[in-house]
Amino acid sequence: MPARPRLLALLLALTVAVLAGCSSGGSAADRTPGDPITEDEAQTLAGLLHRNYTEGGADFTITAPYAEGTVLTLTGEMDFRQGIGRAQAVTTYGNGQPDDTRTLFFTTADLWYGDVPGLTEAMAAAGRPGTTYLERPIATTQANGTASLVDVLVQLLPNLSQRADDDPRSFLERDYTWQGQRSVNGQLAAAYRTGNGATIVVSAETRMLLQYTTRLPDQTFEVTITLSDPGPRTITVPGEAETALASDYPQVASELGF
Repeated sequence: MPARPRLLALLLALTVAVLAGCSSGGSAADRTPGDPITEDEAQTLAGLLHRNYTEGGADFTITAPYAEGTVLTLTGEMDFRQGIGRAQAVTTYGNGQPDDTRTLFFTTADLWYGDVPGLTEAMAAAGRPGTTYLERPIATTQANGTASLVDVLVQLLPNLSQRADDDPRSFLERDYTWQGQRSVNGQLAAAYRTGNGATIVVSAETRMLLQYTTRLPDQTFEVTITLSDPGPRTITVPGEAETALASDYPQVASELGF
């Protein structure tokens, strides 16, 4: 998993710097991938994160191929205004090992794990029958100085939204380049690369963020976030009756890998 404590600061700085870009200014036939962005594109990039906030939310898919033949995929929906999300997290393996599946809910501070094999039985034995989720704070680092990949990924999503536009001039001063056109989920889009090497793909029609790909600091794999179906979302995290704090049941949490 990504090394810390530098990871979160670098990751969030990368997200802010990376996420500001996308538009479809100029004819693609007149441009070469690697050309600087135009003033129109800088304007589009400056409002990119605010448009996510204005729309309210979106469906998302995140893929992280963090080991050879092994991919962690989060599929779910995000409420950008409240900073709440839910997802199914599936780890697929290339060696024939069965998929590992969890249900996640998360805020900017906390993470809920459900569909954990043995959780309900272990909690019943610990005196909490009916518990289907364990809740813990999102970790910036673990005891060994690394960060959980799941924690890193769910921290990326709320940073795809902000309450106001950025200054378009700041994007013209950064090393953003146009990378051509492509299709994402059937939508014609323009792709841009930041000075940090991340790629941002924006719908040519709606100017909404469609895809964001970046390499996490100190890692060799890329994470891709794909957004779709923008609009309001209402997501309710699991209630107290079905949730236990992992910190209250350290032995159970340890045995189940929390």
